[in-house]
Amino acid sequence: MGNSEKQALLTFLEAQRAAVLAIIDGLGDDALTTAVLPSGWTPLGLVEHLGHAERHWFQEVALGSADPLPWPADDHEPLTTPRSPSTVLAFYRAQCERSDAVLAAMPLSMRPRGRHPHPPGDQITDLRQIALHMIEETARHAGHLDVVRELIDGKTGLGPR
Repeated sequence: MGNSEKQALLTFLEAQRAAVLAIIDGLGDDALTTAVLPSGWTPLGLVEHLGHAERHWFQEVALGSADPLPWPADDHEPLTTPRSPSTVLAFYRAQCERSDAVLAAMPLSMRPRGRHPHPPGDQITDLRQIALHMIEETARHAGHLDVVRELIDGKTGLGPR
């Protein structure tokens, strides 16, 4: 049961990650780095945020430590980035690969070795819940990106088929 459950979680997480990348595919640098909504976040900043979330939940929380970031952690406004699209996309993909390795190597019942200081951190009791949280987090932000993409160029339905 553990392997089929783990595979199901990974399948859903991979689908949401693929949706994120499909939604932003074809956008130029200006569209990726320009805020469309009054809150000020950019599509590229949101993808970088998702990379940080993967790193935080699967490394810092699940394993208790993470590889150092290749840049200062606080060098930009929230959900924006000074980095290039190629840098951010490489970071996101690398964090997803690292998360997949953690998920593959550890049992879903593994208790977190680290802690998330805010809700839902106190409710996360095992790797299974970390994976579920990341599915929710990624799906939520894919929805945000869907709306912004439609505002940018009118394209809709860009997730994986």
